Formats: sequence, structure tokens, C-alpha cells
Amino acid sequence: MYRGRLERDLKLWVKGGLLDGSTADRLLAEYDARESSFSLGRVLMIIAALLVSAAALLLVAANWEAIPRTIRLGGIIALIWGAYLGGGWLAARGAPRLSAAFLVAGTLFFGGAIALVGQMYHLSGDATQAMLTWFAGAVAAAALFRSGAVTAVAGFLAFAVSGVDWGETLGPPSDLLVWLMPLLAVVVLLLARYTGASRARHLAYLQAVAWLFLLYMENDGRVTAFAIAAGGAICYLLATLRISPLHAMARQAGSAPAFYSYLVLLGGLFVLHFENQTVGGTLVLGIVTLAVAIGGIVLSGRDNGAVRYLAYAAFAAETLYLASETVGSIIGTSGFFLVSGLVVALVAWMVLRLERRFSGAATKVEA
Repeated sequence: MYRGRLERDLKLWVKGGLLDGSTADRLLAEYDARESSFSLGRVLMIIAALLVSAAALLLVAANWEAIPRTIRLGGIIALIWGAYLGGGWLAARGAPRLSAAFLVAGTLFFGGAIALVGQMYHLSGDATQAMLTWFAGAVAAAALFRSGAVTAVAGFLAFAVSGVDWGETLGPPSDLLVWLMPLLAVVVLLLARYTGASRARHLAYLQAVAWLFLLYMENDGRVTAFAIAAGGAICYLLATLRISPLHAMARQAGSAPAFYSYLVLLGGLFVLHFENQTVGGTLVLGIVTLAVAIGGIVLSGRDNGAVRYLAYAAFAAETLYLASETVGSIIGTSGFFLVSGLVVALVAWMVLRLERRFSGAATKVEA
């Protein structure tokens, strides 16, 4: 998405005489050369590693009983070390895509080995412990080789650990899961920062968001829902307001802090809708949600596309919800739409005036 927008902007700047064509080509080539940029070849290589790993594990599992125990254990160890050593050798030779594929395969082999060895030696333990061991191995491999691909695998394994633990209880979340989920999110976040896997940070953020709503499942009620919404609002304002002491730090981290805090805020309001049982409360929550949607557009609409589209969706969904819940005549519903339209038009007029004033002030300062 960003590359396509960057390429379009570069073409417009070249056409407008702001940039020469050779410089634009070099800028685009520099972006494509970054490790974090999208590469179809890298994606296909990882998919190939996943398929080969699955084929190898299924082949071993299908002939498990026919293979002597010593050969089983030696073969599993050889698969794991062969994949990791091959990945390290390829990384040293300057082949990062093949290296990532080998490292991902080694991590998958390690997970399959946990299950096969546990079955072979009848080791005691539950699925959560096995998944935690797999996650720890993935974290160690990602840190050792500074692999962004293995970091992403570790991020997905963090979700798998949480899902397995929740599935074993089939009820309220266990005490282990309540403190384990934020710990896993912190580990993935630190690992992503260490390995430079910027996209893997989103897995840690999503894990943290899921943990908040897990807390709501354990302590459901208006107080918990309101606390989630209030916490999201505070974090969002700290990330977006220029007077905030954390604004510069949030800007350096990209659009993620504002987006995920805004997501938590809207999620808290969404849960409050289910907690509310009165018509008056529905109206108040509707007005607050619409105000939050408009506030997100005003504060982040220009610089943060993720927040902008989320605010659009929230505004549309809340408008339709209020229309469906309105008890009264069609005139009453149309009046609601009329008032909402006038409010949005007024906000739009104020934003346009402020943008013109700010742009004029910036021009004077540059002059």
C-alpha cells in the first residue's frame, strides 16, 4: 500500500518538476532494497518453507512406528540443526530470502519435534506447556539470527499459546492466561524491535488489545467496559495531541500507537452498548460514539489513514445502529440524520478554516 502511494507521489513530483526522474528511480529502488519492504519472492519462499516443513513432518508422522527410536531422535535433531545451520550459512552468504525460509522451516521442525518426542517418550505435560516451549525456541532462534521472519512466527505462536490455554479451560480465562498474554506481547514487541521486524509489532499490539477484552470477559460489567474506553481515550490523546509529552515518541513509532489506542477506545464503547439497557443510555452512547468518530477524523484524519477509515466505519455503523434503534416516526429518524449532518458540516467548516489558518501561518514563517 505505502509503496504504491510512494510511487504515485514520485511520479507527480517528477511531472511537476520538483524531482528529476533518476532521483525518483533511486529513491524507489532504495525503498525496495529495505528488508522490511514487501517482496513477492520472499513471501513465496516462506510459503515454500511452510509447505516443505509440513510435508516432512507428515512423512515422518506417517512412518513413525516403522522407524527405530534412535533414528527418529537423530533424524529430528538433524532436521532442526540442518535448517538452522543452513539458514545461518545462507545469511552469511548474502541470501536473506533463502535464509529466512530455512530458519522458518527449522522453527516449524522444532515445534513438530516437541509433539513427536513427547508422544514417543510419553512425556507428561499439557498443550500450553508444549506451545510455550515452541514459542521460547522461536524467540531464541529469532534473537540469535536476528530474523524478522522467525519473529513473525513467534508473534503468531504467542496467539497460539493464548488460544490453546483458553481452549483448555472452555470457560472463564485462567489466571495463567491473564498475566501470560501481556508478557507474550512485551516479548514479541522487544523481539521485533531487536530484529528490525517492524510489521511484527502489530502482532504484539493485537495481543495487548485481545488481553484487554479478555479482562472484560473475566470481569464483565459497565465499570470494566468504561475503564477500557477511558484508557483507550487517554492513550489516543497522548499519542495525537501536540501538547502531549509522548507525541514525539508516538510519531516516531508510526501510526500504530494512535490506531490501536483508538481501536481500544471504540472497542470499549462497543462493549458499553451491550451493557446499556435504557433508551436514554443508548442515545447518550450514540452521541459519544459519533463525537469520538468525528474527533478521530479531526485529530488524525490527515496523517493517519488507518484511524481515518476506522472512524468512518465507526460513524457509519453507529448511525445505522441508532437509526435501527430509534423508536418513533420516520420524521424523528430523519430529524436525527438532519442534526447529525448539520453537526458534521459545522465541524468540517471549522476544520477547513483551521487548516487554512495553519497553512497560512506556516507560509509566513517560511517567508
